[in-house]
Amino acid sequence: MTGVPDILWLEEIRKEDIPSVGGKGASLGEMASIGLPVPPAFVVTSQAFRRFLVQTGLEKPLFELLESLDVDDNDLLESAAQKAKDLVHKAKMPDDIKSEISIAYEKLSRTGEIVAARSSATAEDLPDASFAGQQETVLNIRGIENLLNGIQTCWASLYGARAIYYRSKQGFDHHIVNIAVVVQQLINSEKAGVLFTSHPVTGESLTIIEGSWGLGEAVVSGAVSPDNYVFDRRLERTTDRLISPKIIEIVADGNYGTITRDVEKSRQEMQVLSDDEVKRLATYGIVSEEHYGIPQDMEWAIVGDKIFILQSRPITTIKGVGAVKKENNTGSADAVILQGQGASPGIASGPVIIIDDVKDIGKVKEGDIMITRMTNPDMVPAMRKVAAIVTDEGGMTCHAAIVSRELGTPAVVGTRKATQILKDGQVITVDGEKGLIYEGVIAQQVPVVGSAQVQIASAPAKIITATSVKVNVSMPEAAQRAAATGADGVGLLRIEHLILGLNKTPNWYIQNHREEEFISELMNGIKVVLDSFPGKPVWVRTLDAPTDEFRNMQGGENEPIEHNPMLGWRGIRRDLQSPAQFKLQIDTFKRLWDLGYDNLGIMFPMVSHPREFIKAKELFRQAGVDVENVDLGIMIEIPASAVLVDDFIKAGIKFASFGTNDLIQYTIAIDRNNENVTDMYWPKHPAVLALIDQAIQACRKGGVEVSICGQAGSEPDMVTWLVEHGITSVSSNIDAIPKIRETVARTEQRIILDAARRPYGC
Repeated sequence: MTGVPDILWLEEIRKEDIPSVGGKGASLGEMASIGLPVPPAFVVTSQAFRRFLVQTGLEKPLFELLESLDVDDNDLLESAAQKAKDLVHKAKMPDDIKSEISIAYEKLSRTGEIVAARSSATAEDLPDASFAGQQETVLNIRGIENLLNGIQTCWASLYGARAIYYRSKQGFDHHIVNIAVVVQQLINSEKAGVLFTSHPVTGESLTIIEGSWGLGEAVVSGAVSPDNYVFDRRLERTTDRLISPKIIEIVADGNYGTITRDVEKSRQEMQVLSDDEVKRLATYGIVSEEHYGIPQDMEWAIVGDKIFILQSRPITTIKGVGAVKKENNTGSADAVILQGQGASPGIASGPVIIIDDVKDIGKVKEGDIMITRMTNPDMVPAMRKVAAIVTDEGGMTCHAAIVSRELGTPAVVGTRKATQILKDGQVITVDGEKGLIYEGVIAQQVPVVGSAQVQIASAPAKIITATSVKVNVSMPEAAQRAAATGADGVGLLRIEHLILGLNKTPNWYIQNHREEEFISELMNGIKVVLDSFPGKPVWVRTLDAPTDEFRNMQGGENEPIEHNPMLGWRGIRRDLQSPAQFKLQIDTFKRLWDLGYDNLGIMFPMVSHPREFIKAKELFRQAGVDVENVDLGIMIEIPASAVLVDDFIKAGIKFASFGTNDLIQYTIAIDRNNENVTDMYWPKHPAVLALIDQAIQACRKGGVEVSICGQAGSEPDMVTWLVEHGITSVSSNIDAIPKIRETVARTEQRIILDAARRPYGC
């Protein structure tokens, strides 16, 4: 993106601005725009960070450190991370960037000179990638020199061990992930915490609020076991509360940073929130959830009688709408040796490994039960291995709870004395739903990994809809979680994430005669998703990586420099002009079909005329593919493809899917990443809806399945309109599936009822 300034104020930012301000910055701007009480802030954009890397000459040495790094070797990972962070921290910030930050800080200081610097990476707090705590936050900053140092600390944290590990495992390319920094007035809260707008496991209409004294970091980190409040949104009242002893609090200290101090005894067991405060917090949560269309995980702070909202991000761990609490025959009460708060459901058995310090995580083996006082983001590599997690401190919203739910690992938090009672090597069973720890192996179980065992649980009853509800998948690691939603298939699997993760362009493999290696990598990644959806359609989109993404990869040295890559050499237009690159993809798909994966469908992006589809189909035929007996379709993301949809049907497409993100921009000439026109981005513009409706009716008449896989497919109001207009299927982000399936079911039922109630003969 060009022309983005180094500084953006919250008032200028919307949720579409993630490439410039990261997930956190975009969320704050969006919340401020709908009137939530967000403290004033500005963002040092990712463009400023990238310019810092370029002007200081850091790009080459940084990426050389990370290239081919074995992130599973903890010693190598820690060494490379420390070197990378030192490079960033010790580099001199360019004077012009310093000057702009100083001017913005002076302006912000008029409302309060104490601020926080919060990292906002372009690969965090996303709907399909929202692990907690990957980068640094520096609280309690006073003075410009301290602020500049805090910003550079945030920048350096992009290359911390946990962040490098996370990106590698999630398939994000280090070269293209940037970081912005939110500089926000610090709320020196008397009490603070986290809330889930809906139950983070079942999706029920229960707002879960956790709070403690001081700054919210104590709750988020799990340093304290907070009070827990359950607000039933249907009854509009608090239905449950658990008041915990709150031994410590985190507070601002001096001009930079925080300290942890003991809470005086008179406040330790005092209730943090009144019923009125719980209800007000729940109301803000409902506003945020209804705006985003999906349940939210929010951070809040209170000073006096004033509430502030500090953050809002999607909950990615809800298992399904209507999930009910199930009784387990786990074991008898006599076998219970410890109790805490069930934070992530599931039952697992295995040997205890006690972790006193992050340096001990190298001792963790597959299938162990991790026992620790509290987890932190540096422990994520070990958390991926274990069968279950138990902590002394923390609540439903602490790091251990959030990451465990994301991983699908049973977890019990807030036991207070697990590290004291349990011993290394002791075999235990953890019930992550009830919050119980049993001696030995309990209940009928089956092996999962290592020596650990996990109980088979029955899934909640699925809502049946005539309109198929599919899921978007970005990377193989997300396939099992996507399949667990009960989705009717995959409406979009983006292979560019697989290819970008290789850090080498397809042309690099061709030039180095390593085509088999490329095909094998791509085939294995797609196969993981196909295996997760047996008998269900999986639509794979052919390569659609813009030239600016390829340019940072090996083999990308000769990529053309395009003024606007979004309108450039990408999608099917590039594949048809690069037959060797296209053939690598075709050979991959053919091998999968030859293995019997007849649920594989191929979708061509950026198609503007039927002749492009016909040419692509012919290249498949020439490669030995029986094109009449496989599913080949198109993305409708250019107005031309919507207008010419009848001709595409005559050309033999088996399906079509709307890519609304691009279709909207191309139809109304709005670049949603251009801050000058962002507020004009209008998903339900009449012209956009007219094109979509025209294409739906043509596809239905021609007997062709028509779907949607753009962001609009995850928005209930748009999905309601699509179902009303006869769309065959919708494909949504993983976290949105429960709400979208419910939206589809309600819309279909209303259509049937309206028809039944219509007077006879009308």
